[in-house]
Amino acid sequence: MSEPKATIGRRQLLRAGMTGLFVATASALEPGTAAADTETNSEKRKPRFQPNAAEVKNFYRVNRYPAPRGR
Repeated sequence: MSEPKATIGRRQLLRAGMTGLFVATASALEPGTAAADTETNSEKRKPRFQPNAAEVKNFYRVNRYPAPRGR
């Protein structure tokens, strides 16, 4: 006799995929590994916009609107 062909059904495939997704998400969310919050409170509150910076001046120089007609 020949052996039956090993197949996987759609529902079994979906279950396996969801299980893998759950395991990957759970392992990525380990407590204590958040490295995004490295600034102190005083660093968070310091001003970041510098109106006299070269990039800001260049932006406003390049993006001037045309003068309205009739003036």
